[in-house]
Amino acid sequence: MDEQRERRADGPSPGWGGPSMWRHGPPWWNQGDGASGGRRLPWLTTLALTVFVQIGSGFAGHAQSGREQLDPYARVLLFLATAVLLFRHRFPRSVAWATAGLTLIYIGAGYPYGPVFLAVAVGCFAAVVAGHRRAVWSAVGALWAGHLLIAHWLYRWLPPGDDGARPWSEEVAVAVWVVAIVAVSELARVRREQWVKEGAERAQAARRRADEERLRMARELHDVLAHSISVINVQAGVGLALLDSDPEQARTALTTIKAASKEALGEVRQVLDTLRAPGDAPRAPAPGLDRLPELVEQARSTGLTVDVTTEGARAKLPPGLDLAAFRIVQEALTNVVRHSVSRHARVLVRYDKAKSDRGAPGNAAALTLRIDDDGPATGTDAGGSGNGLAGMRERAAALDGTIEAGPRPDGGFRVTAVLPLVADRDATTRTAPREDQ
Repeated sequence: MDEQRERRADGPSPGWGGPSMWRHGPPWWNQGDGASGGRRLPWLTTLALTVFVQIGSGFAGHAQSGREQLDPYARVLLFLATAVLLFRHRFPRSVAWATAGLTLIYIGAGYPYGPVFLAVAVGCFAAVVAGHRRAVWSAVGALWAGHLLIAHWLYRWLPPGDDGARPWSEEVAVAVWVVAIVAVSELARVRREQWVKEGAERAQAARRRADEERLRMARELHDVLAHSISVINVQAGVGLALLDSDPEQARTALTTIKAASKEALGEVRQVLDTLRAPGDAPRAPAPGLDRLPELVEQARSTGLTVDVTTEGARAKLPPGLDLAAFRIVQEALTNVVRHSVSRHARVLVRYDKAKSDRGAPGNAAALTLRIDDDGPATGTDAGGSGNGLAGMRERAAALDGTIEAGPRPDGGFRVTAVLPLVADRDATTRTAPREDQ
């Protein structure tokens, strides 16, 4: 009984007789013979074209006294020639052939020339735009060849009986008309392909920008969390070790943990603020080398002594470069805390000058950062993600800079970054932090 109730509630199983199969029409309805099989039927344009062809053909019949007058059979042919246009997006090839064939029958029956050719133009236009050029050429070629036979040979046996051969100038006009239809259709097809290509390029560019933004946010989060968690990890170890023997020192370690976690939360919030709607007011400036003393103080709280040396006249740095320089120093010091036995590090910040044409120093050309520790490495797993050096290289490469990192001959480790101050503008914009937007 329960199974029967479920079967009645769910309805018939899907199949050729099920409602899900026929919900949007017969199963063959949306397949079509072109790429536009899923488009809606163009009811309004087809109805308007049908009315125009019916009325216009009536006026054409009055103007062409030598042709057969419109009768119900002619009206049916005109109606069919325009009605098939309802399916021009789903079956473009078939519709192009149908309109050409019905028009040829209409002309062969001796009915007046007129707006019926407009149905052929619309059908062929839709087929060419859908990419079926061969079908269109064959359809209009057959129409022109059939008209040639009717006008110069078969007219003796076709109505109207007293009609003679058509002048050859009309054949030239028909040929020009056919070429014009195909040319306009090809122009529309090319333009449509350009629109599709441009739309695909815009979508690809949007995806690329989104990927770059995700990478930037991941890099920022890694640098912020790696440094802060390293400080918290060291201080937590100190606090646990001194909890019983030196409670006051343990209290100091807990205070440092609190300050480091608060700062980490603030910086994470800055990074996540990039998800805010554009146009919001900035909440906090992005970190730069002006916050280097704070970074040194945090490192000192972990027991690492950092000596900072500045060479050259300090220059104003672009926001993106200033942030990258700060993150590189931060990551390098984090690696010292994690991976080195040494409790002493040295940071060199050097503003290199460019040479002028006369050999005199010019404006600052590059920023050089060098971070050294005396080693040796701890040789143990520090629990990091292993992306620190990769992140530094990505930041430098985005600004056309370079990163060199490796052990020194005396057993220590050195990280050297050279960041050109006259960097590519697009790169500077690409790496400019969103925290200060």
